[in-house]
Amino acid sequence: MSKSPRPEEQGSAALALEPEEFRRTFERLQQELGHVVVGQLDVVRGLLIAFFAGGHVLMEGVPGLGKTLLAKSFAQTLGLTFKRVQCTPDLMPADILGTELVVEREGRKVFEFSPGPVFTHILLSDELNRATPKTQSALLEAMAEHQVSVSGKTYRLDEPFFVIATQNPIEMEGVYSLPEAQLDRFLFRVLVTYPTEQELGEILRRTTVAEEPSISPVLPEETAKPWILKARRLVREVLVARPIEEYVVRLVTATRPDLPSTDGNGRAGSSASRLIRYGASPRGAQAILMGAKALALVRGRVNVSFEDVDEVMVWALNHRVVLSFEAEAERRTSQDILREVTESTRTNR
Repeated sequence: MSKSPRPEEQGSAALALEPEEFRRTFERLQQELGHVVVGQLDVVRGLLIAFFAGGHVLMEGVPGLGKTLLAKSFAQTLGLTFKRVQCTPDLMPADILGTELVVEREGRKVFEFSPGPVFTHILLSDELNRATPKTQSALLEAMAEHQVSVSGKTYRLDEPFFVIATQNPIEMEGVYSLPEAQLDRFLFRVLVTYPTEQELGEILRRTTVAEEPSISPVLPEETAKPWILKARRLVREVLVARPIEEYVVRLVTATRPDLPSTDGNGRAGSSASRLIRYGASPRGAQAILMGAKALALVRGRVNVSFEDVDEVMVWALNHRVVLSFEAEAERRTSQDILREVTESTRTNR
């Protein structure tokens, strides 16, 4: 397998991408996805922001809300290759990563690597929580290092590499909860909600006629990869002022009930000390900042604002905090608690 350089290893000879071009293309991608995906504007926005920030996304929602359609359409608009893995309890790591086969070459039998579906640009891991922990963990190296190791050999994945995983929150039988280490690999967790009455009516009108809506690539196939890599580099170059960095640090620290706060109120926010058992890791702070950088470009700026941080904070942290028994007894969600933490931290910034 040929080894593709990571985005940060790309040469600087290529022309830089203009922020205005990034903003216009982002809007076109949203509009094109709107031709086949009715509503779900926040989900589409979160998916695009995470993609250009260089992370992966976990989409959670009940069956039938269009998660698979969105993932497939997402790849089509970007002009990238797409593969889907339907996770089941009998799925093995080799079914995702690939395996070595015995083949005959010049009269000799040799081992030859047969790549699995992970060797693509956009991988949909459908119903990830139906796979066993052993199979779930097979994606860890691919998501973190953009490479896979099989039989002692390492194979680099082609860039850009993006994982969209889905899970059904209502299933109880035959599912394996994702461990915290696996959840922490996702930049965002985005919740897919039910459509409104108007959106449901539009879905019926679009999907029950002779010709279903189609989608066209916004980025031509021959230029998609270099453009996306330049866009990701541009996101990293967005400026972050020191007060913004300190605000992100306070937000993440406020989710940790084991640390004292700096606002004179005792613990790191009363909500955190009582309702959160384990707080967000440093990856949570990185996810907030990278998402805020991408969002700043979408809004036509080359510097991050407090509002950018506030908007992506729940996406970045709602799967990185473990709620206490008190929170579960009170039927509180991580989204509600994080919004309280944000409000408290914003008031004291």
